[in-house]
Amino acid sequence: MTEANYLFDKIFKSNETKEKIFLINESKKLTYIEFHEVVNKISNYLIEIDLSPGDRVAVQAEKNIIQLALYVATIKAGGVYLPLNTGYTLNELEYFFDDAKPKVIVVDDKIQSKIDSIASTSSASILTLNLDESGSLTERIKNYSTKFHAIARSENDLAAILYTSGTTGKSKGAMLSHRNLVSNSEVLRDVWKFSENDVLLHMLPIYHTHGLFVACNLLAIVGGSMIFLEKFDVKEALFWMKGATSMMGVPTFYTRLLASDELNTDTTQHIRLFISGSAPLLSETHIEFERRTGKKILERYGMTETNMNTSNPYDGERKAGTVGIPLPGVEIRVVNEEGHLVEHGKIGTIELKGENVFSGYWGMKEKTKEAFKKDGFFITGDLAQRDEDGYLIIVGRDKDMIISGGLNVYPKEIEDAINEMPNILESAVVGIPHHDFGEAVIAVVVSSDKTLAEIKVLDFLKDKIAKYKQPKRILFLDELPRNTMGKVQKKVLRENYSDLFKN
Repeated sequence: MTEANYLFDKIFKSNETKEKIFLINESKKLTYIEFHEVVNKISNYLIEIDLSPGDRVAVQAEKNIIQLALYVATIKAGGVYLPLNTGYTLNELEYFFDDAKPKVIVVDDKIQSKIDSIASTSSASILTLNLDESGSLTERIKNYSTKFHAIARSENDLAAILYTSGTTGKSKGAMLSHRNLVSNSEVLRDVWKFSENDVLLHMLPIYHTHGLFVACNLLAIVGGSMIFLEKFDVKEALFWMKGATSMMGVPTFYTRLLASDELNTDTTQHIRLFISGSAPLLSETHIEFERRTGKKILERYGMTETNMNTSNPYDGERKAGTVGIPLPGVEIRVVNEEGHLVEHGKIGTIELKGENVFSGYWGMKEKTKEAFKKDGFFITGDLAQRDEDGYLIIVGRDKDMIISGGLNVYPKEIEDAINEMPNILESAVVGIPHHDFGEAVIAVVVSSDKTLAEIKVLDFLKDKIAKYKQPKRILFLDELPRNTMGKVQKKVLRENYSDLFKN
C-alpha cells in the first residue's frame, strides 16, 4: 500500500499534533503543533501559486525556523526541495536556476533585485526570506489555512536535489528520493539510539545533508527537540550544552571548542552523544576531546549522494581516526583500479550500495552512468582502507577534492575561475593542513605578469566563486612541478606548502 506522502508520513506526520517543544532558539520556543501550522500555511500558499508535484523549490536563505518549515512544506505539497549554500555567488546561482528550472525561488531581500535580472528565473515565483524571518514569504502566508492534506508522493518520487561540485567544474544535482531520506533516518534512529527524550544542539547550516536531513529528519522522526541556532559559536555552544543531550558538528566545531578553557567535564556532562562528520576528524582531536570531557566523539561517514554510510558504534569501540563500520542495509566494498577487492590494510576506492544511495544526477545521464558499476554499486571516489576489525579509515579522495570546514571544494572549478584572469598562464589548486578548517584552499599560479599581486587575484575571484571556495593564499611560481608525462604533481605542491598554516 502506497503512503499518501511517503517522506512526510514516515518522518513528520506522527508529530503534527504534539504539544511538545520542537524548536528552541534565542528568541522563541515552538511546539510541534505550532511548527506544523506554519508548514501548512506555506503548503497552501505553494499550491496557490501552482506548485505541481515534482516542481523544484530553490532556497538560498540564512538559517531560521521558517526556512525549515519551507522544507517540510515543499515535501508535503509534493515538491522537490533544492537548498543552496548561502555563500554561492550570483554567477553560481544562475547556473543552478538554469539547470534545475525551479518553480519557486526564495532568497534574501538583499539580492532579490539581482535575482530578478537572471533570465533563467523568468518563469519562477521569486520570494524573500531574511535571517530575522521577515520577507515576502512570511507576509504572504499569513492568512492561509493552518490545515493541509499532504499531496500523494511515493517512496521512489524525488524529494530533494543537492548540488555537489564536479571535478570538471560543472556542479551536479544529486537526486534524492523519499525512500533515500526515510531509510537513512530510520537506520540512524536505531544505531545512535535517538528518542523523544533527545534535545539536539543544532548549529549546522541547513543547506546540505548533514544539517538538514541527518539532524532535522532524525529529531523529527523520534519526536525530539532541537536547540536551533543560526551558526556555530564557542560561547553559545558551551551555554546551550547545559540543555542538550546530543550535538552534531564538523571537526572545526571540536577544534574550536578545545581552544576554550571552559570546555570540561562540567560543561559537557548532559551530552550523551557528540557526533562528527562532513570531514575527517584528526585522531589527536578525538583523543584530546575525550581527555578534556570524558566523552568519545562518534565519527561517521556520509556523502551528499548517499546521506550516511558508516558509523562508529554507539555502544562498541569508537576508534580515533576511523569512520566505523557500514550502517545496517549499506553494502560497502573497497576495490583497486581493476575493481577487485583489496585486502585489509590496503588502500582502495569505496563503492557502496543501499536504499540510502541516490538515483543519479539531475539531467546528466552520462555522469550518472559513470558514477555506478554495472551491479549497482556507487563509485564514491573516496579512498580508504579497513583495519583488522573492519573499521574504515578514509585516507584521501581521488580527483584531488578538498574538504575545508566540512564543505567540499573541487580544485578544477577554482582553477577555471583563476585561469580566466588576464596574464594567468596556469594554476593549480590544492588543500593543505589547517588547524581550524581541516584543509585550507591555496592556489599556486604561473603568470606572465611578474608584478601580479596576491590581492589582485583574490579580488578577481571575489564575485566568481563562493567565499568558502576562495583560496586562503595565492602563491606564485615560474612553473608548476610536472611528472615525465607532463601532469601537474599536486602531491608535490601539497608537500612543499604543508607547513604554510602551522603555528
